[in-house]
Amino acid sequence: MSNLVTLLGIVIAVALFVRLSGNPRNHSSDYLTRRMLNWVPLGLGYAFLYFGRYNLTVAKIALGDLMSKPEFGTIFAAGTWTYAVAFIVNGPLTDRIGGRKAMLISTVGAAVSNVLLGILVFAIGPAGSASYFRTPGGHQTLLIGFVLLYALNMYFQSFGAVSIVKVNSAWFHVRERGVFGGIFGILISAGIFFAFDFGQWIVDAIHTAPGAGGAAPVVAPPFGVFWIPGALLLAAAVWIYLVVRDRPREAGFQDFDTGDASSGEDDTPDPLPVILKKVVTNPIVLTIGAIEFCTGVLRQGIMHWYPIYANELGYKTTFLVTREWGTMLFLAGATGGMTAGWISDKIFGSRRGPVAALLYAFMLGCVVLMAFSLRSMWLLGASVVLISYCVIGTHGMLSGTATMDFGGRKNAGTAVGLIDGLVYLGTGLQAMSIGNLVEGGHWNRWPVFLLPFAVLGTALALGIWRAMPQSRRPTPAKREPELVTSGAKR
Repeated sequence: MSNLVTLLGIVIAVALFVRLSGNPRNHSSDYLTRRMLNWVPLGLGYAFLYFGRYNLTVAKIALGDLMSKPEFGTIFAAGTWTYAVAFIVNGPLTDRIGGRKAMLISTVGAAVSNVLLGILVFAIGPAGSASYFRTPGGHQTLLIGFVLLYALNMYFQSFGAVSIVKVNSAWFHVRERGVFGGIFGILISAGIFFAFDFGQWIVDAIHTAPGAGGAAPVVAPPFGVFWIPGALLLAAAVWIYLVVRDRPREAGFQDFDTGDASSGEDDTPDPLPVILKKVVTNPIVLTIGAIEFCTGVLRQGIMHWYPIYANELGYKTTFLVTREWGTMLFLAGATGGMTAGWISDKIFGSRRGPVAALLYAFMLGCVVLMAFSLRSMWLLGASVVLISYCVIGTHGMLSGTATMDFGGRKNAGTAVGLIDGLVYLGTGLQAMSIGNLVEGGHWNRWPVFLLPFAVLGTALALGIWRAMPQSRRPTPAKREPELVTSGAKR
């Protein structure tokens, strides 16, 4: 019942946020409706990608000793580093083939990868069975299988953010992209909810049986947490194929000047060396990348390790633990995304730096609080939820919005690929580091590891406080009037 309430809350949150954000570019109602129909299937597909990405954490908890903390860190790091380096190919590729095709590659590829992961988990067999994977040699084979298949999954996952930002860069003006950043944060949070809460429900409903004689429940290998996201991703791929279009003109509307770094340029794709030069020589983009590297460490450094920590200490049914974790992350992340987007557009004139700096400063204080609250699950839970509020708000503003602004619609795929790649380099670093640092119960090292990245992220965000994209539009005397009737059909 609580899962249904949360799903309803997701729909209401998106609708309310879009309504309150207004229509600053005077688009027609037909255009706004078609734009919504364009990003809804994209958004659900993106949320399901998260479901098929972070289900690994739920599976690790259910598998118990069959996947140790260092092994979980190794598997997760292999996937996230694959995701990080894939942008070298997938970002420029998305700029050339379009976000719609790239999103189809992402959803179908991730679906197949999740089905294969489910088959691997299914092969483990129930507790007490003579499965090969339960022998010492078989366990090592199981680990290798997880590493390879999760890396394959994350390669296809790496198209996701690139695709959704690429498509929406042609549908949203700079002055309304804070709205999209808020929606982006809601979608991320919805995917996290699916992964943690719905994933845990799958384990409880399908893979858990009562123990004999009043013993603890027996958890069977949780293959369903991989197969169900795989099925949802395939359904999303069909919807995207039928409905989504890369540009307004492909849906019967006029394209318009989006006011970003590609403003004033034609739509001919740049050669790869030109794209890379534009992106990697832009100091603002590089600074955003460095901030997002820190975001990758902090975001995943609390999202995955908090439920593992709570489970290890025996807080399996305490509020904010396991069964409510996804809901709390959704509420915190969606709220962070919406408020960050609204503040960016309405208070700071569509600048993203001030919002990122304020959120990072607050996040720094929460990391300090974590260090002194490891024995208080309520205080620790509040700290990590507030960090999630800040980190999703920041991520939506930078990876989801600033990449469009400073990369421009022509190069949005490469820009978001670079930024999101650095996010996942940070993710891989924390996965390998925290998994080994806390092994043996040394959880006091957990917040200490996170602290320097909170400090660095705050300092870097302050450095881009005044940054705005520089367009290449003609001078006012020669410029054609900007379209305000972008909803007009051709």
